Amino acid sequence: MVEPNHELVYIGLGSNVGDRRFYIDRALDLLAETVAIRAVSSIYETDPVGYKIQAPFLNGVAEVETLIPPHDLFRRLQEIEIEVGRQLRFRWGPREIDLDILMYGNRIIDTPNLTIPHPEMHRRDFVLIPLCEIANNLVHPILQKEIQDFKCSEPIQIRRFK
Repeated sequence: MVEPNHELVYIGLGSNVGDRRFYIDRALDLLAETVAIRAVSSIYETDPVGYKIQAPFLNGVAEVETLIPPHDLFRRLQEIEIEVGRQLRFRWGPREIDLDILMYGNRIIDTPNLTIPHPEMHRRDFVLIPLCEIANNLVHPILQKEIQDFKCSEPIQIRRFK
């Protein structure tokens, strides 16, 4: 049961530089100082998307409960990325940690800095598979389909990580 005025938020986590599992675990620890973590998916190892000449990613999804407004949470996720050690490189490039708001309750947000739901989430197995693990009946607020009903358009190798 979600507390009154709280929202369920789904956050994607990814890393493909250095000790990938450490970076994800550290990000979750810092996230837990800000929000209530309700569930975390298994971690999956996946091929990169976009810029493909780089190391495989570890990816997962966290379900959190919060009162923090979406733009403030987005800023906090950016702060956590910096605290964990993310170096700015280039779009779809290697990263120590990547934190994305996938969904924020049933909200639809389209601003220059933040788009919710994440515009590519329904096309990516590295998001859909871990998200289905913890919230398969979740309904995409724009496309009005359950997460479990999406078919990925970017076929990649995905394996459960140890």
